[in-house]
Amino acid sequence: MPATVTSLPHRVQETEHLEIPLAGKVKLAARLWRPADALKHPVPVLLEFLPYRKTDGTHGRDAVTHAYLAGHGYACLRVDLRGTGDSQGVFEDEYSEQELDDAVAVIAWAARQKWCDGKAAMFGISWGGFNALQVAARRPPALKAVVSLCSTDDRYEDDIHYKGGVLLSENIGWAAAMLATLSRPPDPRLVGRGWKKLWQDRLNTMPLLAIPWLEHPHRDAYWQRGSVCEDFSRIEAAVLLAGGFNDAYVNAIPRLMRGLRSVRKAIIGPWTHAYPHLGAAPQIGFLHEMLRWFDRWLKDKPTGVHLDPDFRYFIADPHRPSGTVPESFEGRWVSDAFWGAAQAPVKTFHLTSQGIAVAAGAERALTLAAPLRMMTGQGEYCAMFGGDELPANQQQDDADAITFDSPPLAEGLDIVGQPVAELDLAVDREVAQLVVRLSHIWPSGEVSRLSYQLFNPAMLTGRETPKPLQPGRRYKLKVKLNDMAAHVPAGHRLRLAVATSCFPLAWPVAEPVALTLYAGACQLHLPLRRVKPFEPPVEFKPAEGAAPARVKQLAPARHERRFATDEKTGVQSLTITDDFGREDIAPHGLVTHTLARETYSLQPGDPLSATMTTHWSEEMGRGKWQVKTESRIRFSATKTHWLVEARLEAFEGKRKFASRSWKKKIPRQLQ
Repeated sequence: MPATVTSLPHRVQETEHLEIPLAGKVKLAARLWRPADALKHPVPVLLEFLPYRKTDGTHGRDAVTHAYLAGHGYACLRVDLRGTGDSQGVFEDEYSEQELDDAVAVIAWAARQKWCDGKAAMFGISWGGFNALQVAARRPPALKAVVSLCSTDDRYEDDIHYKGGVLLSENIGWAAAMLATLSRPPDPRLVGRGWKKLWQDRLNTMPLLAIPWLEHPHRDAYWQRGSVCEDFSRIEAAVLLAGGFNDAYVNAIPRLMRGLRSVRKAIIGPWTHAYPHLGAAPQIGFLHEMLRWFDRWLKDKPTGVHLDPDFRYFIADPHRPSGTVPESFEGRWVSDAFWGAAQAPVKTFHLTSQGIAVAAGAERALTLAAPLRMMTGQGEYCAMFGGDELPANQQQDDADAITFDSPPLAEGLDIVGQPVAELDLAVDREVAQLVVRLSHIWPSGEVSRLSYQLFNPAMLTGRETPKPLQPGRRYKLKVKLNDMAAHVPAGHRLRLAVATSCFPLAWPVAEPVALTLYAGACQLHLPLRRVKPFEPPVEFKPAEGAAPARVKQLAPARHERRFATDEKTGVQSLTITDDFGREDIAPHGLVTHTLARETYSLQPGDPLSATMTTHWSEEMGRGKWQVKTESRIRFSATKTHWLVEARLEAFEGKRKFASRSWKKKIPRQLQ
């Protein structure tokens, strides 16, 4: 947690629960913080619009963040989406038209309140960052500014569903999480006796989101809706973007910075999926940065944000590849007016039979026909919960890849931007998967992943119009890796690894693939930033916030990854346990406990043996009122279909209150 500010400029008045009326007699539940004198001196409103439960889900960070912003002269609304938390109505899908309609209506409602001066902004991380951009594209009159963190402009390309046209296992994992989490009931202390009917209706209508996500494997209208990259010009609000190089959504920030026509700035740190004032060090005074942004665009104060560099970002020093998030990332903050290749000269290296070289050398065919096995060194797609979620030592996974190594570096490099691998290759199947990793090799031999990309070569004709590959045909393609900013010291070596699988991070294709890569005809393009003389320092105020929520920890959190191989069958398994602990939330005394378990299994060499099972359980209670929701999903595949089996169960005390099940067979389409 950041340092707590003991005194705020305004005394804050909090309303724990209020109801916002919408058309159709639906009411959305909200929590409101505002200056105590806002009825006499109206202030702008800041909206965070989420499905993650205002009363118990995000209570911790809300107390730190919303109360702080309110204490500096804003009304802060934390609203539960329709059909989630304490809100009425039916939840349909993430970023549905109904969700965005509701957000526009909430902004209009807030702008009419006596405590509001008629101006509004939205902010949020992840879901809240997504819908803030999507709502801005609708141009509600009151909306003047947005702060969007860890979000994306393209729902297909950079979310938890598909990456480079490759199906992510997180697609299923997140659907399991949402099924259990969003199905929890409203709090009867707040909504009254009608809570049970609201819960029953919610359980009857809650979708299994994995089904539509799998039914749309290409970038069709389902994903285009809500992707603001379809028309950046629709966003007129001033946008502050933030994220982390160890987060899954970093690529969207440079794209948004290039595409937006409104005022926009970016802050990118070394963080995972977290607010910069709440994540791993170096924490920054991000709430102060938000205030500078809102004060300028909502209050016309001369805060100087227009003079800030377009990009303020952190160049990380290397840390040992343990897989764990370090307590503090080491490195330095810098600033630039442009990003990547627009700012840093691109150095082209050749991928030869001798490794990474400055000259092309003779062409030579290199063949990879590695039997499929678990790649356990890649970590989580989106690191957010804790434990060993970051990439570990790549040595073992690189053994099943074609690798190109450089000689030891004579001097250190700052790689800033988007590395590009230009590959000349052929495969023996109509459907294949490429995994391209850029790493650096320590003098001790450990291998740290710097950046990576997954790519489905069938998408060469476009994410919307994939076509089967012609076995044996040579293809030339460019694979753009994740945006990055890292220092590689002298004496270390660079490595580019090209593999054909990455399970369990990504789901394997249906048949083993043999890859031929033509060394000497392949290149690696690296944006290398030069150190500038007399470079101005980039400084942030220390992280601070309002007083944290009063929570009694009844049982500690625990995060564990366990890999095993069955001695008799050879089946490999990876079990991930995320126990978020049991806590008692003051002052309302709600006790909550979340436990998530995922297990992946694979018979090496057989892609159709890959299986994923999930079990999420959500418990909450107060005195005699005790409820629980549990979701279970089993996911596997045949050569032609995805197989999804799921079950949702809800309990009131020990009595089963409701249950639903799904069994779906969905065609594979060039995946």
